[in-house]
Amino acid sequence: MVKMTMIARVTDGLPLAEGLDDGRDLVDSEMYKQQVKALFKNLSKGHIEASRMSVETGPYVFHYIVEGRVCYLTMCDRSYPKKLAFHYLEDLKNEFERVNGAHIETAARPYAFIKFDTFIQKTKKMYQDTRTQRNISKLNDELYEVQQIMTRNVQEVLGVGEKLDQVSQMSSRLTSESRIYADKARDLNRQALIRKWAPVAIVLGVVFLLFWVKTKLW
Repeated sequence: MVKMTMIARVTDGLPLAEGLDDGRDLVDSEMYKQQVKALFKNLSKGHIEASRMSVETGPYVFHYIVEGRVCYLTMCDRSYPKKLAFHYLEDLKNEFERVNGAHIETAARPYAFIKFDTFIQKTKKMYQDTRTQRNISKLNDELYEVQQIMTRNVQEVLGVGEKLDQVSQMSSRLTSESRIYADKARDLNRQALIRKWAPVAIVLGVVFLLFWVKTKLW
């Protein structure tokens, strides 16, 4: 059974639409929504390169496709057929591109296409019962193959992003510290030069002053 549906722009992770009644009967629904947001964040940062993937999380599986800089994601029971889940996402993608394709890049606020929920709910109802003739035909569709789509664990997928973020933060910190050390080294070199040449400058100044006074007296 389809439990949750969300659509987001990949370039910045901005949520564009979702099923408004999703998660109402779901235990820990907020936790799963946070995982979805983390997935969108990793996609926006390029931490996840696969354009299609299934991600296992507890008793459920996230299925997503990325096309046209948009990610279409649904969460289903583990027992729900993978092929139907991706057929469902394809239907959402085709309609979303048809209706909103020209405005995706210019959307400036979250859930700018929230009215798309009407189509999400209508389409979800069509996919809930896997035993209908329509869905059985889709399951038997040999031209639509999903076996090649990778399946991974949510901690593994989110962990990749966290590790890359840590590496990036460490790199930035090392760069910043290197600049600080370089500035300190320049200051120390400047102070060393001052200590070295200050006495000479003082002596030359005194000599010049005496010479100037002597020429005035003559």
